[in-house]
Amino acid sequence: MVLRILVLSLLSACLTGIGNVPSFAEEPQIAPIELVRATVANETAAGNGDASGMKHMFRDRKSTPQGSQTRIYVETRDGMAGMTVAYNDKPLTPQQMQDEKGRLAGLVSNPDQLKRKQREQKEDTDRTLRIMKAMPDAFLYEYEGTVPGIRTMGREGVNLIRLKFRPNPTYRPPSHVEQVLLGMRGFILIDPMLRRIAQIDGTLSQPVSFGWGILGHLDRGGHFLVNQADVGDNCWELSRMSLSFTGKILFFKSIAIKSDEVFTKFQRVPDDTTFAQGVKLLETESAKFGQGGSETADAKTSEE
Repeated sequence: MVLRILVLSLLSACLTGIGNVPSFAEEPQIAPIELVRATVANETAAGNGDASGMKHMFRDRKSTPQGSQTRIYVETRDGMAGMTVAYNDKPLTPQQMQDEKGRLAGLVSNPDQLKRKQREQKEDTDRTLRIMKAMPDAFLYEYEGTVPGIRTMGREGVNLIRLKFRPNPTYRPPSHVEQVLLGMRGFILIDPMLRRIAQIDGTLSQPVSFGWGILGHLDRGGHFLVNQADVGDNCWELSRMSLSFTGKILFFKSIAIKSDEVFTKFQRVPDDTTFAQGVKLLETESAKFGQGGSETADAKTSEE
């Protein structure tokens, strides 16, 4: 799946990186922009379901200034199913777990509600793909050496090409969806053999308006970081997403987004898993939660 719904569109769209020190070697023969175009083509193909088609169950631990939430997700042919299993690394109370199971049972028994969820997920994916496709034209790129891949970023032991990017002054976004790219600069790490994005690290170098400034803006200095990794069988999944943004919505309402998500414990599930079957898998997995190590330990390990 493409850098899984890049961040809900700027809030659905955002990628990033980590602070490895790059080593500088001979530059590849391919021009940076052509490498980016080939990589974006691969990523959008994966987002359209043209890649491996493999599906996984995995854990997501999201930390914010208010605390942490741990969820288990499973990819199904009917969309993503998810269940919360802990707050602040403490398993849910029996009542909280019953509420989670009731929410999922409602989706399984209500086809209209499930279809609405599918439409929302598709809209998120479509916005992400639009931003992804704009990347070759929205930025100017230059080589900046290589960085070794690790288990949670790219492929372990494979040198990743590091490209620095900055806004292309001639780029004109075709819609408000792509506007977020106008003030972004940073770097991107690419697996040169598989043409996959291992990391994107972006910072807003200037305030960015959305909705033509009528709905609001994001302040200068906002930052996002997204890692992808090969989780087996040449299947790439999101492994980390970090966001830090401030701004305003509708002139007066301040927004502050600060979170760090780590995705672990990927395991294959049958490619034809239905949503109802996915819910059963979640219920089984939630019963095992807490066995074999804490989520905090998982998160720290995944960043090493």
